[in-house]
Amino acid sequence: MLTYETWNNPSLEFEIDTTYKGALNVLKWTYQHYQDEVIYACSFGIEGIVLIDLISKVQPKATIVFLDTGVHYKETYDTINRVKDKYPDLNIVLKKPKLTLTEQAEIYGDKLWETNPNQCCQIRKLDPLNETLNGVKAWISGLRREQSDTRKNVEFLNKDEKFQSIKVCPLIHWTWKEIWRYTYNHNLPYNPLHDQGYPSIGCFHCTSPVFDVNDLRSGRWKGKGKTECGLH
Repeated sequence: MLTYETWNNPSLEFEIDTTYKGALNVLKWTYQHYQDEVIYACSFGIEGIVLIDLISKVQPKATIVFLDTGVHYKETYDTINRVKDKYPDLNIVLKKPKLTLTEQAEIYGDKLWETNPNQCCQIRKLDPLNETLNGVKAWISGLRREQSDTRKNVEFLNKDEKFQSIKVCPLIHWTWKEIWRYTYNHNLPYNPLHDQGYPSIGCFHCTSPVFDVNDLRSGRWKGKGKTECGLH
């Protein structure tokens, strides 16, 4: 089994078909290879919705984990409920941080997302994901090369040094237009904030609408010199 410990720059190639651009083939290999030892960490943004639909074709009872920071938009939680209704066999888990928002404020002060957003992301996202990945061999992510310069070299299979796991990225070759075309063609439920200028949706304190299609993550942590929460 290919694991973090046995990684040796594998040159696994997947057929890049015109319909799924390799995504379905990667997912089939992933679930055949890792079976129950893989989870999908999903933000329930538009890429996540597409990936959930593709995963349901391969493993209808897959585990999907949402990092529930406690400060997501109501529209995000509503979207999760709609996805649960559409895919009742999926095991959708809302993973919460160890600290409540009140406990975090008592220790680190009010509005940590403003004073130290990296610390806030560590507590509310990175630590919970690290706990989630403990005991599994691989995790799936919706990263696309087109999203940003920091993601342009992502491969289908990646050695994740941060979480000491294999990170599987089935959508690396998909474009923004292809994500939306798939969503519309399959009548998938999605977060309505996407229609209001939010191409990337995270916690409401740290997410703003943007209108630059050439920088889909420019609405995250505006003015903080930060574009990633640290998961990738």
